[in-house]
Amino acid sequence: MSALLVTAAPPRTTRLAPVTVETYRAFLAHGEARPSFLQCPSWADVKDGWRHQLLGWGPESGAGPTGVALVLLRPFPGTRKFFAYLPEGPVADWSDPDIDGWLSPLLDHLRAAGAFAVRIGPSPAFRRWNAGTLKAHTGPGRRLSDVLADEVDPLGTAVAERLRSRGWRRCGGDSTSESDGADAQPRHVYQVPLAGRSSDDLWNGLNQEWRRNVRKARKSGVEVVVGSAADLPEFFRLLRITEERDGFRLGRALSYYERQYAVLNAEQPGRMKLYLARHEGEILAAHTMITVGKRVWYQTGASADHRREVRPSNALQWRMMLDAHALGADVYDMRGIPSTLDPDDRAHGLLRWKLGTGGQAVETLGEWETPLAGTTNHALYRAFQAYLARR
Repeated sequence: MSALLVTAAPPRTTRLAPVTVETYRAFLAHGEARPSFLQCPSWADVKDGWRHQLLGWGPESGAGPTGVALVLLRPFPGTRKFFAYLPEGPVADWSDPDIDGWLSPLLDHLRAAGAFAVRIGPSPAFRRWNAGTLKAHTGPGRRLSDVLADEVDPLGTAVAERLRSRGWRRCGGDSTSESDGADAQPRHVYQVPLAGRSSDDLWNGLNQEWRRNVRKARKSGVEVVVGSAADLPEFFRLLRITEERDGFRLGRALSYYERQYAVLNAEQPGRMKLYLARHEGEILAAHTMITVGKRVWYQTGASADHRREVRPSNALQWRMMLDAHALGADVYDMRGIPSTLDPDDRAHGLLRWKLGTGGQAVETLGEWETPLAGTTNHALYRAFQAYLARR
């Protein structure tokens, strides 16, 4: 009897190459892409001091891209080497089990471009907690990692295992308690689902304190309007007050927000909006909102120290949520939250405030890094890690 000859399927060939801005934007406009605003071409113009590349994957036939990536390249001082960063990207098919089919060409391309290490931000979620679950488990010394999640995304789990098996390192490790501040982008975010819900559903989803505060703002005469670039200096003034009050510092100048507002709206009018809450003629709070496709983000909030009893921030958020819903967004993303559930922890106040909207706390996969092959690259990577640790 003759033996059967079994031949393994040849590895898939995926072409990776620079793409034009037009090709890149056309892919993002596709309904299934669902990119982060950090992967829009305009974000490269926001990041001063970084070089960038727009890349696209596709078959050798030269058909349209099947995935894209905005790569930011930060020069390492005194060398011709770069740190390659794909914030909340690439925009690719993370469900593809042949992850090497498109990650390997990316690493080869970046190594040839002079990168010594690469950091990515995979898009799948990892775990989700409903607001009610976290409220019930708030307590001294408690953190998100101490609470059984309401949902665990099997795709996120699979992607994490695939990356880990290929030598990628999760920034900040796998412990929730270690991750705060380890990623450049927040690992834990707060999201309010909008798809399939009416405005009445959203109102009923708010807890009693939020509904009471929104009503109080309305009764007190708080007016919410959409501002313009001319209002950014006032937003920045309030942001500095907020940083001082809440004990954090973003380290950004007014010019950063002016540039962000200009380039995002040049790419798509209305992509970034500035919402203002006025009371008796004075701006008491200002929040920024970014829209890409069916995703909307509350990005940065600022408020004054006085007249907080008229609840301008609650009024702003309710208006922004309603506007996101009217735009047909699937989710209203309130961005970063701390992982602490300890009510005595100062940072917990932000989580408590966002919990009142009735959404979900989401642990993303976070950011992952890998040094590229080569003794020099590994040495530069270690030096870069030491630099980040000092910061």
